[in-house]
Order: sequence, then C-alpha cells, then structure tokens
Amino acid sequence: MVSGSVRKHGLAVAGICVMLLVGSACSDTEAGGSPSPGATQSSGTPGASTTPGASTTPSPDPGAASVSVVPAKGATSVKPDTPVTVKTSVGTLKDVRLKDDDGDTVAGSFNTEKNQWTSAPQLEPGASYTVTGSAEGTDGATVPISSTFKTLKAARNLKASVVPLNGETVGVALPIQIYWNNPVKDQAAVEKRLKVTTSVPVDGSWHWVNSKQVNYRPKNYWPAGTKVTVNIDTQGVNAGSNTWGSASRKISFAIGKSVVTRVDVKKHTMYVTINGKLARSIPITAGKDGFTTRSGVKVIMEKFATKRMDARTVGIKPGDPEYYDIHDVKWAQRVTSSGEFMHGAPWSSGSQGSANVSHGCVGMSLANGQWYFQQTLRGDPVIVTGTTRKMEPGNGWTDWNTTWAAYKAGSALS
Repeated sequence: MVSGSVRKHGLAVAGICVMLLVGSACSDTEAGGSPSPGATQSSGTPGASTTPGASTTPSPDPGAASVSVVPAKGATSVKPDTPVTVKTSVGTLKDVRLKDDDGDTVAGSFNTEKNQWTSAPQLEPGASYTVTGSAEGTDGATVPISSTFKTLKAARNLKASVVPLNGETVGVALPIQIYWNNPVKDQAAVEKRLKVTTSVPVDGSWHWVNSKQVNYRPKNYWPAGTKVTVNIDTQGVNAGSNTWGSASRKISFAIGKSVVTRVDVKKHTMYVTINGKLARSIPITAGKDGFTTRSGVKVIMEKFATKRMDARTVGIKPGDPEYYDIHDVKWAQRVTSSGEFMHGAPWSSGSQGSANVSHGCVGMSLANGQWYFQQTLRGDPVIVTGTTRKMEPGNGWTDWNTTWAAYKAGSALS
C-alpha cells in the first residue's frame, strides 16, 4: 500500500518532467536548433513546397556571348553554294544580316534557340560579303558582329532567259522555257533550284531539251484562268565545270481562256473550240504536194497583224516558179520555226474548203483570219491531222508531241 505522501511525491515528479519536456521543446524552437530526425522545415514563404526531396535548379553563372562566323573573316574563294553560319555558345543572336557589296541582302534564318543563324546557299560568284549583327550574353552585355569574306570567281556565269514574259497572259498549251547562257553540266543541281507554283493543282514536269534549255509543261493543258509563278532560284548554284549561277529570277503569268484549234487537212476545215464549245468551223487550204503541212500538236509562237513573207527564208530563191514575196500578209500566227503560219489568204479564196494549194501554211479568208487572230493567245494549241508528214522535235514548241511518260523521263530528277 502506497502512502499518501509517496503518491504526492510521485505526482510532483511527473509534473516536473512534463514541464521539462515542454520547456525543452520550446527551447529548441526558440534557439534555432536542429530539428529532430524526420522533422520537416517550412521555408516560411507562402505557397513554398515542403515535399521531401524537392530541389531548385541553380541559375547558370552569367557569361559573355562567344560568337563564331563561318566562313572565317577575310576568307577568299568561298564557294557560292556555301551557307554562311553565325553561332554563339553563350546567349542569343540579334539582328544578323548578310549583304553583298551592292548592299543586297541574302536571306537567312535563326534556329529555335536563336543561338545560330544560317543563310541561304545562294551567294554570287566573285563578290564581297559582309556579316553584321550582335549577340547578347547571359550577362546582359551586347557583343557586336562584323566579318567580311569573298566568293570565288566563276569561269562562266549562269543566267536565264524565260518564255513567257513576266505578266503575260498566254494560251493553255504554252510550255515554260528556260534558256541558259552557258551549258549546264549538273542538271540535277540546277533543276532542284527551279520551282513552279500554281493557283490550282497542276501535275507538271521539267524536261531538259539540251544542256542549254529546260522546259516545263503540265500533263494536260493548263486549266483556263490559272495563275503561275516560276522561281528560278539559281544564284549560287554549282552548274558544273566551274559554272556558277550569278542571278535568280521570278516571273508570274496567267493562263487565258481555252482556245483549242483542230485542223483537218483532208477535210480542208479548221474547228475552233473556245472553253469547250465549238465556236466556228472555218474553210481552209493547207500545203500542196511538195510543201505538205506537218501533222502534230503545234503551239502559236508569234502573232503579227501584218507580216512580210519572203520565200527566201525557206530556201526558195527568186526565179524559182515557187518563189513568192508578199509584203502584207494579214493576221499571221507562227506555229513552227520552219515557217508554217495560220493567216489570212485572199489569193486562195477559191480553194479554201476544197483544195490544198499553199506552201505549208494554213490559209483562210481575211474575215475568218481576223476573227481567229482576235480569239487566240501566244501558247494556244493547233492540232493538225490528215497528213503523213510529222512534226520534227524542236521545230517550234513541240513539247506536246512527246508522251507524258517520256516527257517526265527528261527531268534530271526523275
């Protein structure tokens, strides 16, 4: 049996222990001592995470921009198809520009991080270039960029002449034709720089006629009303044999209404279809024996309200019974390089619709010739049938006499 005094003494000791425990806990907090194992500290910042294991990634030390430019400053004989690159290993690039000695700017672009800028690979041969701009380091300081270099001189420059003309409205059969001033050895490299865009989908192909000419036509005639742009982006292209593209060009043109002409030599009749509907049947005369009109798909190349026609241009000399020299042939439209035309021919009115009496041209009355002239555009097709004499390749714009498979095979990228 425990005495009352002992019980009171025990309670007193327990009370002292509780006070010591409480006092010890308060003392640790107020003194800033280390928490006991497993305890969690709060940052005291509202919303701060107290999840065990959470950490904060320290910011990198600030640093100055460190810029490199390729080609190197002062470089010479740089290949024109070399892209210019500007990089910084610290920070970002600002407002990089590449200009030639005429002040023309070369296109370029930044990467996503804006720590690299790359130009288009289209420098002009034999030119000086200047790179300017700036880079900003992570220290906030701006570092200027300035570098110059020169491209190599080409043995031959490559430039293009183009059919049709910029802004021209042409017929539905006109092939785009690019004529180079120098032969192209690496036709694939050059063709990669050629692009045709259209306002409506068109399936088309490039076709190399020879080393100095490449043409483009659609699989079928151009849709009436189509808008077409040709981008000849050949500045800086390596055409082979130290021939380099020295200029780029862009032309735009439009396709007019659909005017398709069919000439049946045996029936001595020409049928003109406009936008899919027969507009007029015209009595004609074509080439007589020895001057047979060629059959095939021809394309109107030139138009003359009045044209002098001298037989000497086709090898017939004065004194020959077949010689002629007519100074005022009306409504003449050329369809072959060798001299076939569609034109008014009042001197053969008695034979039109019944006999072939010309030297190869398709003749019609002056009234019909004028009407037809007013309907057509350069590039409209003239399909001739009824003779055994065929169109020779290259005797005019003869692209449509080649099968589509063979035409596509003429691409350097096929």
